[in-house]
Amino acid sequence: MPSITNSKILIIATNGFEQSELEFPRDQLRAKGAEVHVATLDGEKIKGWEGTDWGRDAEADLKIADADPHQYDALVIPGGQINPDLLRVEDSVIALVRAFAKQGKVIAAVCHAPWVLIEADIVAGREMTAYPSIRTDLKNAGARVMDESVVCDSGIVTSRNPNDLKDFVSKIVEEVEEGRHNQKAA
Repeated sequence: MPSITNSKILIIATNGFEQSELEFPRDQLRAKGAEVHVATLDGEKIKGWEGTDWGRDAEADLKIADADPHQYDALVIPGGQINPDLLRVEDSVIALVRAFAKQGKVIAAVCHAPWVLIEADIVAGREMTAYPSIRTDLKNAGARVMDESVVCDSGIVTSRNPNDLKDFVSKIVEEVEEGRHNQKAA
């Protein structure tokens, strides 16, 4: 049985990530024993967004294009408006998300981050949640949208906003410990 204490988790983000939506999962998953790497578009540190202004930097471990999904048990995508909007137009990001889905690995997206999952074409037929302003986008992409703190469908974990982060992290841990998931085709 897989354990969070011997898992590897990849967080992908760029400038403008919602501060708490990167830091809380990163720090909590590390505290639970997971090895957590942060990948950015250029492999350099990135700046968060907090409230109405720029926040703190997050150090990067590698470039998104260099991330090998075979080396990880889960992928986490923080939200904020800026971060997922920039990520969803990057071919390397979409290829990585699809590879995680094809391998049946956990993919977790919070707030606006399901935009990336829509672009990767992995939301149709799934139960999901997100920040209220993008729920119509999810519905139009074929998801069954719910208004709950965390929704999981075949290893795809989604949450609405920073208030849901405890539930989000708990569900990531639970899903990682369940192991591979039978994902719908990516």
